[in-house]
Amino acid sequence: MAAPRRDTRGIVDPAGLLTRVRFRRHRPAEPLRRYVETYWFIDWDLPEPYASRVVPHPSVNLTFQWDEAEGPPYGEVTGIPRGLYTRKLTGRGRVCGVKYRPGGFRPYAPGAPASRWTGRTLTAEEVFAAAGPGTAASILSSPHDEGRRAALDTFLLALTPEPDPQADLAMDLVEAIRADRTVRRVQDFARAHGMSVRALQRLFSGHVGVGPKWVILRYRIHEALELAGTRHDVDWAGLAADLGYADQAHLVRDFTSTVGTTPTAYAASARTARAPAP
Repeated sequence: MAAPRRDTRGIVDPAGLLTRVRFRRHRPAEPLRRYVETYWFIDWDLPEPYASRVVPHPSVNLTFQWDEAEGPPYGEVTGIPRGLYTRKLTGRGRVCGVKYRPGGFRPYAPGAPASRWTGRTLTAEEVFAAAGPGTAASILSSPHDEGRRAALDTFLLALTPEPDPQADLAMDLVEAIRADRTVRRVQDFARAHGMSVRALQRLFSGHVGVGPKWVILRYRIHEALELAGTRHDVDWAGLAADLGYADQAHLVRDFTSTVGTTPTAYAASARTARAPAP
């Protein structure tokens, strides 16, 4: 079982975000790692608003949040956003997040296909009866990460995910796509795993929430976004070929429609953000 990544894949303008918030990841308790990839915590105290933007992973997130502008702490379940996810941060605030493995949320909510949550945000109470009044406050109250991590462990360990071999298969298949940049075509991937395209699509719709083509394309964009934000010498034509695009124009089109700017413009902005002050 792969450990959670420690990079910034998916975060648009990571330099801007990380200079404004304290961002940390923590591993959950060992019994939870079958379904939960990582906990992620952020705290902020900002003199002016900042819009955080993320190219989403194919994961459902459970978050417990407090923002002084929004009132008491609250919990949310956020399905996979279909487009760019934007969150405006103001004043002071705190989030304790649970990032499920792609396919790992379905055992916690077995009564509906994972696609039911895609593009939607619900209160934690709508999904988990155990997330009653005071849950968010109790999880967020500790001044230390270890206390918040332990509180999340306690909450999740009290739940009873339903064993589901199909969820296990979905998690393995998404991880195979994430780990192997040579995965480019749904037909080839399905054949390599002894499945029909239709069976693979049904599995992903029911247990991940998006289709296999979406997952393949999203991990391509994550790779391009990471390189654009960290390197100054990206060979875009070569990268397009490496990621399985027919040509550079197709990569530029997907990147621009997802991130909202061209790869070269994003790379130039990232270089400016990384440059030391004069």
